[in-house]
Amino acid sequence: MTWVIPVASAAIQIQQQNVIGKTNQAINERNAKVFEQEGDAIEQQAEFDVAAFEKTFKKLQATQVVSTIKSGADLSGTYFKILKSNEREKVLQDNIVRYNASINKAKAYEQANFARISGQVAKQQSRLKQIETVSKAGSTLLTMNTTTTTGTKPV
Repeated sequence: MTWVIPVASAAIQIQQQNVIGKTNQAINERNAKVFEQEGDAIEQQAEFDVAAFEKTFKKLQATQVVSTIKSGADLSGTYFKILKSNEREKVLQDNIVRYNASINKAKAYEQANFARISGQVAKQQSRLKQIETVSKAGSTLLTMNTTTTTGTKPV
């Protein structure tokens, strides 16, 4: 009957190791979802920033037209060069905002993937600990069995 305590202790330890592994995996899965949501928010923010810039740009263009007309200058030559230059700058800014957003979104998704991998590793580590516990319990039982059948402890 002396085997009951080591077996019960090992069973409880195995159960707790399983709970710990599942908990760590669930935490990392939750972290992965948070990172993905951050990535999506980055993309949405970029779209908002581009739209806000577009609005500001249109105001700038309208102001430029009004200023040119008020000054009495012709709507040709330099005026069109300025408009063309502003348009190139607008396209460049849009591209920069979208590029930075895509890089940051990719980083967020990479963090999500890493969190998932960490969760899987944590679960595997708990399984290894469970195997180790079973092995130790089995070794203890064998040692106890050898002691009770021969009356002496093995060397």
